[in-house]
Amino acid sequence: MGHLDHAALGWLTPALSYVMACIGAALGLRCTVRALATTGRSRRNWLVTAASAIGTGIWTMHFVAMLGFAVAGTDIRYDVPLTLLSLLVAMVVVCAGVFAVGYSRDRGRALLVGGLTTGLGVASMHYLGMAAVRLHGDVTYDPLLVALSVLIAVVAATAALWAALNIKSPVAVTIASLIMGAAVSSMHYTGMFAVAVRVTPSGEALPGAAAMQFIFPLAVGLGSYLFLTSAFVALSPTAGERAASASAQAPVHSVAP
Repeated sequence: MGHLDHAALGWLTPALSYVMACIGAALGLRCTVRALATTGRSRRNWLVTAASAIGTGIWTMHFVAMLGFAVAGTDIRYDVPLTLLSLLVAMVVVCAGVFAVGYSRDRGRALLVGGLTTGLGVASMHYLGMAAVRLHGDVTYDPLLVALSVLIAVVAATAALWAALNIKSPVAVTIASLIMGAAVSSMHYTGMFAVAVRVTPSGEALPGAAAMQFIFPLAVGLGSYLFLTSAFVALSPTAGERAASASAQAPVHSVAP
């Protein structure tokens, strides 16, 4: 069996991936709170932003963590189309979950459907990302640990959506996003500990792209997207502030001829 190292770069990748997951979760929760305070196109836009933030955060978390994944006796490459497909799956499924919650009449059912959808989406994103790994040898999984990782993903997603519906204060959103980040990270590493690799040494070149060539720049790009969106959300006025400024300006309009 090949020796697996989940933190080949030391604590850098687990810590950085946890931070990415937390930022994505915080931004997603913040946008969902904003979405629920509005209607129409504005609500839809906030929900799409929330979904893209959570999806990006989860995907970036997974692949930043993967930068620290090494197997003794073989190089690792990534299948580019499959890796990009895993990003698309993360976005689309989280979007479905967030919209289920944002537009549902029945909050309880919305939470169950949204949490299940989003959790299964996170898990499928993880295992699609793992399917994109190319190495010299065979990868096998411990089914119990895989099932546990899927369960963690569903519970984490449900808890996050519940938080989005019920939490309004910035402090509570921060705490919820730290917990969500921890849950996403623990799902990832549970899934990674399910992996066993039987290395077959070979001199042949592996197909796909090296992590530093492809995943690192993509993670940097998506990380930048998260930071820029966070800044935009932090600076844009809330519904309450908008209403206050509208009422402050109202008398001016009524006096106008």
